[in-house]
Amino acid sequence: MIELHNLELQKLDKQGVEILIDWARQEGWNPGKYDYEVFWKTDPNGFYGFYFNGNLIAGGALVSYSGEYGFMGLFIVRSDYRGSGIGNKLWYLRRNLLISRLSEGAPIGMDGVVDMQPFYVKGGFNTAFKDERYECIGQDVEVSKCISSIQNKDFKDVYNYDKICFGFNRITFLQNWLNLPNSKAFKYTKEGEILGYTVIRKVDSGFKIGPLFAENNKIAEELYKVCLKSAIGQKIYLDIPMVNQGAIDLIKKYDSKYVFECARMYFGNAPKIDMSKVYGITTFELG
Repeated sequence: MIELHNLELQKLDKQGVEILIDWARQEGWNPGKYDYEVFWKTDPNGFYGFYFNGNLIAGGALVSYSGEYGFMGLFIVRSDYRGSGIGNKLWYLRRNLLISRLSEGAPIGMDGVVDMQPFYVKGGFNTAFKDERYECIGQDVEVSKCISSIQNKDFKDVYNYDKICFGFNRITFLQNWLNLPNSKAFKYTKEGEILGYTVIRKVDSGFKIGPLFAENNKIAEELYKVCLKSAIGQKIYLDIPMVNQGAIDLIKKYDSKYVFECARMYFGNAPKIDMSKVYGITTFELG
């Protein structure tokens, strides 16, 4: 039996983050093989956990985006240590530490699974909208000529567009996310202006799209189609915010199958983001 008062919160190194991602894979969260590399580089001080006898037994993210926005994700207690109060204690410590890392009044986001949402509400989070994951099969479809691969020279424009859609500066995350191994990044441009972009990456089972940001339904569909075309015959997953009717219509049009849901929840005031541009969440782990 573990005495909770003997547990100390410790900052995780990169190997610790890799362990969390491996646990996530075992839980069926379907992460990408290299996700931990990007997560770690985004905020090396943003991952904490409990150790027992030198072994990590629970952990999670408390990532700060330039002190303006925080995100809590990747929250896992090792299966053989559940039910002992470890998760409860760790979650509150993580929340409080993240608050201390942010500017006063900065919001904190998370994507909470259904069973845990009442607990998160007690911890000060409020539900903003539902996210639902959908699965479809990649197919050979006609793609707009406005679609092209994102190149290094496009980064500034992609970053500026991402900041509009995500709401905050995540330049380090983006620099690494756009260059993940086993991934492809696409943009939609018209008259030299980027009007949407997306990334599709290989994950444990199939592929995941995220983010999928676009100015309107037509552009979102073209970006979705290029992702379908890039993984023909493979399972492809998209996490959509259920406040965007265009995203709902998109997954219905392509006969996507419901997998599971979370809720985007915020501690403090919800960020002012135009969700009509958000057709696909980037990642449940880091926002």
